Amino acid sequence: MSLKDRITDDMKTAMRARDSQRLSAIRMLLAAVKQREVDERIVLDDAQVVGIVDKQIKQRKDSIAAFQQARRSDLVDQESAELRVLEAYLPQRLSADEIAAAVARIVAGLGASGPGDMGQVMSAVRAELAGKADMGMASAAAKAALSK
Repeated sequence: MSLKDRITDDMKTAMRARDSQRLSAIRMLLAAVKQREVDERIVLDDAQVVGIVDKQIKQRKDSIAAFQQARRSDLVDQESAELRVLEAYLPQRLSADEIAAAVARIVAGLGASGPGDMGQVMSAVRAELAGKADMGMASAAAKAALSK
């Protein structure tokens, strides 16, 4: 079963259970998936759907930070609940040590050295670790590897 099918089944389950908060988060995710499919006239595979989930998660984290600054705990709670729903659709994430090791291997494979090669390294990191790692952590690991 594809990830998109699993998300659709979860939406139906949330409808039957009358879980409005979960249903809302899943509907927003499916809307983003369908929007991209319509815009690009393609059918997304699991890796592309994971990319959309990752983007939705980043948006929720940014919103949570903004709402915390504004002291809007009601909105923080809502965004946090949506974040938990979305995180269920991500594959197992790599640890910080695994990310650092993968980035070091990529840097060595490219023969990159110095901050000028950051773009080249990050494009290779994105291609290899998309959906598996937090790109913020990967970026920090790349900066550390290139500064040595």
